[in-house]
Amino acid sequence: MKRDARRQEIMDMLVRDGSVVLEALAERFSVSKMTIHRDLDDLEQAGILRKMRGGATIEPGTQFESDFRFRERQGSEVKRRIARAALELVEPGSTVIVNDGSMAAVLGAMLVEARPITVITNNFAVMEALRNERGVTLIGLGGTYSPKYNGFFGLVTEESLFRLRADIAFISAPAVSKTTSYHMDDTVVRAKQAMMKVSERKCLLVGHQRFGHSALHAMADLRDFDAIVTDAPPKAPSLEELRDAGITLNIAKDQEE
Repeated sequence: MKRDARRQEIMDMLVRDGSVVLEALAERFSVSKMTIHRDLDDLEQAGILRKMRGGATIEPGTQFESDFRFRERQGSEVKRRIARAALELVEPGSTVIVNDGSMAAVLGAMLVEARPITVITNNFAVMEALRNERGVTLIGLGGTYSPKYNGFFGLVTEESLFRLRADIAFISAPAVSKTTSYHMDDTVVRAKQAMMKVSERKCLLVGHQRFGHSALHAMADLRDFDAIVTDAPPKAPSLEELRDAGITLNIAKDQEE
């Protein structure tokens, strides 16, 4: 198997399983461990995966978030459930901010159901989904494009936001520890914080598996949000910490219910 095909299959395995084992890869592709090491090194340098002892993962770490192309292919049902629950917070005729991220992209595409509506976003996937929709006033935030996050960030993004106002902002987070939300990238954090400052209401979108984890940069206290939408209750330690702090979660229902 040629190098590019092998690396593509490694990426497909990461999407499916979340992690890969070096020895198993060497055996699967009938190549040396050193060859697999080089494959993983190159993919890590491209920001696609995070190497760990004996293999690699696309699960988030304190300084790592996987590429948008991976995240948009994972957990589609969970994202739809959270997005559907978040959509109930949107009134027709309102102005909505949607941040970067694959979960936010799912919500963004659903916002046509609340038209007429104004959508402000730095999420390129949302821009693509809404750009030709009637009844949607789309305000795309400029800035420096990030392929990793498939969105726009930086000073231009932040300054554009401070000239706008919104009824509600939907903010996603890859990690929540105790009562604080976190992100791996300070540039992304600044954009999310700017969105929160110009919005009357703030809603956090976070999968239940992200509770009990932290990242390099603190983003916001959970009490700064008017609603926190997730797909299921987090594990006991995190749930107890939230209850002690008086924080209530909105648990998205199954689509069949």
